[in-house]
Amino acid sequence: WSKLLARHSGATLPDPATVPTDADDLVALVFTSGTSGDPKAVRITQSKISVPGRMLAERFEMGPEDCVYSAMPLFHSNAVMVAWPIALFAQCSIAQRRRFSASGWLDDVRRYGCTFANYVGAPLSYILATAERADDADNPMRVVYGNEAPADVRAEFTRRFDVRVVDGFGSSEGGLSVSRTPDTPDAALGPLPAGVRIVDVDSGVECPRARFDADGALVNPDEAVGEMVADGPGMFAGYWNDPAADAERMRGGRFHSGDLAYVDDDDFVYFAGRSGGWMRVDGENLAAAPIERVIRRHPDVADVGVYAVPAAAVRGPGSGSGSSAGSGTGSGTGYGAIGDAVAAAVVLRGDADETMACWFAEGLGEFLAGQADLGPKQWPSLLRITSALPRTASFKFRARDLTSLGTEPAGDRIWVRGHGAERFVPR
Repeated sequence: WSKLLARHSGATLPDPATVPTDADDLVALVFTSGTSGDPKAVRITQSKISVPGRMLAERFEMGPEDCVYSAMPLFHSNAVMVAWPIALFAQCSIAQRRRFSASGWLDDVRRYGCTFANYVGAPLSYILATAERADDADNPMRVVYGNEAPADVRAEFTRRFDVRVVDGFGSSEGGLSVSRTPDTPDAALGPLPAGVRIVDVDSGVECPRARFDADGALVNPDEAVGEMVADGPGMFAGYWNDPAADAERMRGGRFHSGDLAYVDDDDFVYFAGRSGGWMRVDGENLAAAPIERVIRRHPDVADVGVYAVPAAAVRGPGSGSGSSAGSGTGSGTGYGAIGDAVAAAVVLRGDADETMACWFAEGLGEFLAGQADLGPKQWPSLLRITSALPRTASFKFRARDLTSLGTEPAGDRIWVRGHGAERFVPR
């Protein structure tokens, strides 16, 4: 760091009068993660940095005595809006490794006296996968803030490190955001913000509220799951030199997030996946996130990603039966294998060898049968046990990479489940 600074030892600051500082003046371009299409360059303006930076610094009572730990690259939208701007407003230090290290995270926090850390999705799980030590809670960290951490990960991180984990929801574009409240259910993002609605992807009509059975399973996904849409642009300042993409995002004057969700009777909103990630299974639209939440409950699962594969590739054309999960055989005729089948890629805890992988696959059906909030059509037809999920540079799951593989192992272990069967068998 000292060597990098030395290169600019003779530099002078620009005249503030020459620096464009209006709210909509361009500061940087941040590319979207590219999980559902080609990355786009999002315009990052002065207000997109200053507004969340100041708000979060004040919300978490940050001051000069604090230190921000950035788990994300400084060019990532999470760091741009909730890491170094907070340090600027709080006038405190910021710490960052050249490459994020889960095993080195706690040592870094102690070494630099870090009190605030950011994350997106996987980093918390990576840290939890390291060996627990008796003194893990002996650290200066106060608040860990980010998004896309599952409820069980947030709870375990809080317990193990004695910190406050605050999970929000937003996107690189900044068109809408959802903040958790103390009464937010574990599986929900938070209360539905004013001016945000869940609308049918095809018709644009507002979706009815979600209904659940006695076990908490969503019983009306076809009508309740829709796209999160905001009445205005929010903090979305457009894409760089891409008016067609701007027009698509702001269809009808409303910000279309591309995120699927549903809302309960108490106005809490639940994430259901990306609009490009719908799975059409047996004539019903399914979203990945609720299925991931169920599989993640298994004590041997460290990470999971649910995605679509062609049903014919798993079941064979016209094969299967109309029986429900648990019938045991999956044989018969009359079931046309069209549309999608649910696939789950699982990373097991510890050093999973062939024996452990087989044991897990053989027992997965029994585990799923015991999850009352998992419907028969939500059961995976393909199980892929892998050492790591494909992710973008910002740790987001790249489902399309695995969809393109279909049933090809590509170095992984593959099991399939016949339609209506409970047992998974090697492919």
